Amino acid sequence: MRKFFSVAVFLLFAVILVACGKEPSSGSEAKVIKIGGIFSASGGAAPLGKPEMETIKMLVKEWNEKGGIDGKKIELIAYDDKSDQNEAVLSTKKLIEQEKVTAIIGGTISGNSLAMIPQIEKAGIPYISLAASKQIVNPNDHSPRNWTFKTAQGDDIVINKLLSYLKEQGLTKVAWLNVANAYGTSGHDEFKRFAPDYGVEAVIEEEFEATVDDAKAMLTRVKKANPQAIIVWGTAQESAVVTKNIHQLGITTPIIESHGIGTKSFIDLAGEAANGVIFPVGRILVAEQLPDSDPQKETLLKYKKDFEKTYNYEPTTFGGHAWDAFHLLVNAIKEGGTDKEKIRKALENTKKFVGISGVFNMEKDDHTGLTADSLVMVQIEDGKFVLAE
Repeated sequence: MRKFFSVAVFLLFAVILVACGKEPSSGSEAKVIKIGGIFSASGGAAPLGKPEMETIKMLVKEWNEKGGIDGKKIELIAYDDKSDQNEAVLSTKKLIEQEKVTAIIGGTISGNSLAMIPQIEKAGIPYISLAASKQIVNPNDHSPRNWTFKTAQGDDIVINKLLSYLKEQGLTKVAWLNVANAYGTSGHDEFKRFAPDYGVEAVIEEEFEATVDDAKAMLTRVKKANPQAIIVWGTAQESAVVTKNIHQLGITTPIIESHGIGTKSFIDLAGEAANGVIFPVGRILVAEQLPDSDPQKETLLKYKKDFEKTYNYEPTTFGGHAWDAFHLLVNAIKEGGTDKEKIRKALENTKKFVGISGVFNMEKDDHTGLTADSLVMVQIEDGKFVLAE
């Protein structure tokens, strides 16, 4: 009797669900795939996070219009963390516990990404960060990174490209200036680790705040140190302030910056002072200047065309990181469905994926999958990005 009663209750429950337009289903049978996003679409990192958020929205719309992933529509649940670490952590908690998303894309800046990771690793959620710090996927403390991937070139790769350029130019006595946050300190650590291999040394090392509005006192000390080049390691907003101040003080020393300025917003913020700045970065900024033999060119030009048509401004390297993350995730879902472990394994086994940031080849011990070949040296001339190699 008890068994009969249990079966009857189950059948009644199923009838009620169908009457309400719903069907009982497991996660793998869900008709909607929920993807979470956390981007710094406002605040200090907005020049990076806004194009990331807009890229993801554009791609979700495009894929849903084509029928979604294997016939399942994508539901994007995206939060703006306002460039605040606490907001990023709270948003992560919501996506995991309340929205129960299949995977998460985002973490515009390194500090926010790093703060999100403990929850993600504990919950076992596939996560693709858009930030650069090597610590995101390969931390010094060896904390778990089973579920964490990223699409931005690691600062270890970028530093080696930068140091190679300095060596080629004979610029061996440099000033090192970094923003005082996770991105800046991680870059500094990699610089100190690799600089001796290239015969490069810092004659002065300084930090500036992400909220800096005047760096002249610091730069006066830099001028006295008489470096052959000044390295400014930060992102668009704060680096623009430092770059303008260098120009205002009449310092004519070559300026080398990080891939964190890979957006037209940097040029808009720095004005004339941006001219002459050179930096290692992905190819999207100079897509039209690439030879036709470049394996990324077709993909880059299509993304550029689609983004400009949708938003009426040029795409950035940061939006490109989001493009890569989305398509890497889509490919993994196609292979593994909504089973999180299968998605994780599919991401880890990514090979020869031609993206915006480079050609990805991931493996168990490399959750980024990019090499120095994904970078080119770009110079700003007359307010435009020009391929410098």
